[in-house]
Parts: sequence; structure tokens; C-alpha cells
Amino acid sequence: MKWACILVAAGSLLAADGPTLFYSKSFPGSTPAYVGITLSKSGDVTYREAPDEGDPLKFPIKEMETREIFGLVEKVGWFKRPLESPAKVAFMGTKTFRLDDGADKAEVKFNYTTDASAQALADWFERISETAQRRIDLERAIKYDKLGVVQSLLELEIALDKKRLVGAEQFLPLLDRIMANESYMHTAQSRAGEIESLIRNPKP
Repeated sequence: MKWACILVAAGSLLAADGPTLFYSKSFPGSTPAYVGITLSKSGDVTYREAPDEGDPLKFPIKEMETREIFGLVEKVGWFKRPLESPAKVAFMGTKTFRLDDGADKAEVKFNYTTDASAQALADWFERISETAQRRIDLERAIKYDKLGVVQSLLELEIALDKKRLVGAEQFLPLLDRIMANESYMHTAQSRAGEIESLIRNPKP
């Protein structure tokens, strides 16, 4: 009886975590050729550029962003119906949506879809991917290429201006680090301050 109670309690804790979403895009020849993104109901993202990557990038996104993404999953029908369009189009990469909610699992793959909700959902994951790539690029520049920090910040600012960043607050510690270190070019420090201001006070 004791072990049964422990197992029940453990199961309840796992269930409390809620469903997990997975998105991947495999497109040989592109950069990166593969992305895999896991999103929990609590807003925790795990990003990989290889299926077996052992040290993935992890970061949180906002509750509002997470809620909108999971809302689209419902509109798509919980991945229990085909999404592939019958139209003949060029290959744009194999996309996979997967929902894991305990015993309830569903998965769908497609190259191109005309389903508006599926397109919107894929775009959310593309934005998460772009965000992760901007962070990886900035962290690499900060660590290994101080002269390249200016270009990395420019690309980050462009992504922010185009509203392609998700969970943008994750960049604040990196921006603070640049502004506080006089070994970086004044241009880099100035741009970091501008980006930080835009993140803290986003445009309507």
C-alpha cells in the first residue's frame, strides 16, 4: 500500500506539469539543417540543433506567449488530423508537431499546410528558433569575438523590431554585461542600451 501511494503521488506530480509540445524542422542544406524545440505548459523551452544534442539551450517564454501557442494546438485539433496540403509545392522542410500529455500522445508531419492555425503555430516555433539562434550568436560573440558583438547586436535589434523574438527578457543579462564592460566598443555598449530599453519598454 505504501508503494502504491508513492506511485500515485508521483503520477499526480507528473500530471501537474501538463502537456508538452514538440516541434522539429528537418531541412538538409539549410542553416541549421535541423531544429528541435520542446515547450512545456509552464513556458520552459528546450532548443536543439541536432536530435542528440547533449547540451541544449534552455530559456523561458512569457505566460501569454505560452498560452497563445497552446491555444493554437487546440484549434489545430490536437494534431489528430492530417495537415499536409494536397497542392504540389517545393520542399520546404519536414515539420513535425507532437503533443505529449501523459497517456495521450499525438503527432503529425507535413511539408506545407494551408491550415491557418497550423501556419500560425509553425510561425511561433520559427520565432522561438530565431530567438535561440540570436542568443547563441550573441553569447558566442561576447565570449570569442568582441568586435563581432556590434553585428550580433544589430541582428538582434532587427529581430526585435520585426517582432521575431520570443521571451526577449532573456537577453537582458547579456545586454547588461556588455554595457558594464568597457572592453567592448562604445558602439556596442550604446546599441546594447538601446535594445535593453526597447525590451523593457516595448513599442505598442
